[in-house]
Amino acid sequence: MLVFGFHAVTSRLRREATSITELYVDAKREDGRMRELLAVAAQAGVEARRVDAARLDRLCPNRRHQGVVAIAESRPPAVGFEALLDAIEGPPLLLLLDGVTDPRNLGACLRVADGAGAHGVIAPKDHACPLNEAAIQTASGAADSVPYVMVTNLARTIDALQERGITVLGTADGAERTLYEAEVPASVAWVLGAEGVGLRRLTKERCDALVSIPMRGEVASLNVSVAAGIVLYETVRRTRLGPRS
Repeated sequence: MLVFGFHAVTSRLRREATSITELYVDAKREDGRMRELLAVAAQAGVEARRVDAARLDRLCPNRRHQGVVAIAESRPPAVGFEALLDAIEGPPLLLLLDGVTDPRNLGACLRVADGAGAHGVIAPKDHACPLNEAAIQTASGAADSVPYVMVTNLARTIDALQERGITVLGTADGAERTLYEAEVPASVAWVLGAEGVGLRRLTKERCDALVSIPMRGEVASLNVSVAAGIVLYETVRRTRLGPRS
């Protein structure tokens, strides 16, 4: 598989350098970002091959590769569902995606989850996007730092989370309470659906509660990654930030 762009390639070099079989960089780039990437590659024992921009364009057609392209081995999921939960220290913060099939939306959700300190992103195998090149590129390195776990049945997964004492909150238009009115516990899994479609019926029925994100303008809904950022960071604000001194 191809990994391209400074963020994605640097993250792969730092976390899984052994998965990179070839690394190509633009021979004409001598700026600070390139020098930093080459230093990371050298420290990781990965040799960078300097080539012209035309070769990079052929390797990665119609993509914004920024002069950096790596060929890497495809990775199996780092952890399974149970292993993910067992490895969490402290109150779990999880993001569940129901019906999100756009790889760029997935990548953006992974990036938001990384920023908020979420422990993982979970999606069903039959209504989700795999972790492909487009998702990895959009994630800007977060695909290597946030576990992405695909499960067979999302409804049963919600049941399993609740059995572990994790509250499952879903977002839905028309919910009785808004995000700012609802109780948000420290141990929580947020479930979000695709823009416009929302959560499937069975997913809604399994949630402990449904909340809405207030929309004060003319637009009826938000992109799923934007919604994920709102609910995750509101959770961080309420449950993970201590009082100001």
